[in-house]
Amino acid sequence: MATQKTNRELWGLSALGIILIILGFVIASKFVSPAPPHTISLASGQPGGAYSLFAQQYRDELAKNEIQLEVLYTQGTVENLDLLAEGAVDIAIVQSGVAEAARREELLSLGSIFLEPLWVFVPKDSPTTLLSELSGLRLEVGPEGSGTRALVRQILALNDIGENDANWLSSNSADAAIAITQGQADAVFLAGSVDSPVIRTLIAREDTRILDIQRAEAYTRLDRSFSKVILPEGVVDLRNNIPPEDKRLVSTAAELVVGPDFHPALVDLLLQAATDIHGDGDLFAEPGTFPNPRWIDLPLDPDAERYFEYGPPFLQRYMPFWAATQVDRLKVMLIPLLALLLPLARVFPPTYRWRVRSRIYRWYRQLRLADITGVDHLSDAEINAKLAQLDGIAAEVAKVETPTSYAEELYSLRLHIDFVRRTLEEYPGRRQGEANKD
Repeated sequence: MATQKTNRELWGLSALGIILIILGFVIASKFVSPAPPHTISLASGQPGGAYSLFAQQYRDELAKNEIQLEVLYTQGTVENLDLLAEGAVDIAIVQSGVAEAARREELLSLGSIFLEPLWVFVPKDSPTTLLSELSGLRLEVGPEGSGTRALVRQILALNDIGENDANWLSSNSADAAIAITQGQADAVFLAGSVDSPVIRTLIAREDTRILDIQRAEAYTRLDRSFSKVILPEGVVDLRNNIPPEDKRLVSTAAELVVGPDFHPALVDLLLQAATDIHGDGDLFAEPGTFPNPRWIDLPLDPDAERYFEYGPPFLQRYMPFWAATQVDRLKVMLIPLLALLLPLARVFPPTYRWRVRSRIYRWYRQLRLADITGVDHLSDAEINAKLAQLDGIAAEVAKVETPTSYAEELYSLRLHIDFVRRTLEEYPGRRQGEANKD
């Protein structure tokens, strides 16, 4: 029974320590950021366009880490920015240079992911050589709400061509491509990657040609959101030499944009996906160019800035995403854990020691009452009473069991009981009384 009691005390103290640690964890959990969501949404662009094609690749990459990406098809950048500002989507692919000043206060960029040239296609026999010559013509500039339309508005404004100076048509990219081949448009503006199927188709057609932007350098000086890129001769099709000569183009960049409350762990995951998708480069970018913090017109997200400076988080380099995220979230738990374990490690051993020894030391108070050292003139009855009291103490102490490491204190108590017993039995008055009886 005594051993069971000792074990109960040990377990009781251990349970108290565990309860204190759990309580610390509960309090600390109030300060732990929530786990990343398993489902997020992305505003892309028109079906079949470069944005939608890349969105599908992001969906496949995120699915590897059990993140479901819902792709929303839209008219393009302007609509994407509106949806993001309204909280209707979590991420958007947008065209740099289009966001209004108000958006710069409420949205954040994760960096640019690919160059997005502005392609101008005209009929092969068209006399047009400069953008300024497009005044009064039928121009396919993209649907309302598209980034292409906003970009065309910017670049044509530099040529003093507004919406009232030409016939602006609003077909989607696929219909616009049909319109120019059927003679229903004089020029088609498309903003997107060279990998876009519509752009590839128009480049390869014999009845259309890419308008060479001869003054591309001038546009980059007049509007810093533009950059100049070159489509080299024959790069699309060497056998058929498409294009037949170098083509100068004006380009912006596509960037990933999120709201201010986007989960930090997903920022790292998205940028890792962007590296896998865009890191090999394309016709306009060397491998390793994207993603990067250049060519953006929205403030860079702080977590994205850290990613570009230091790379993926340490844990995500060696652990699966969700495991790394859980460990990272629970780091804050180490604070209460250490704060409790250190004092508990100091308090627990002496507390346990005190609990065990208290079962021994409490009998010393009784033993001192039975001790007659320094006491004179005790009667036989008083001595016999103390001996009886001492017998009771000895009987109770015989029931006391302690861990082996504390056996010394227990046997010391028994020796002291025997010492007091001898003192009582050898008390002078008691010996004299016993001698007289003889």
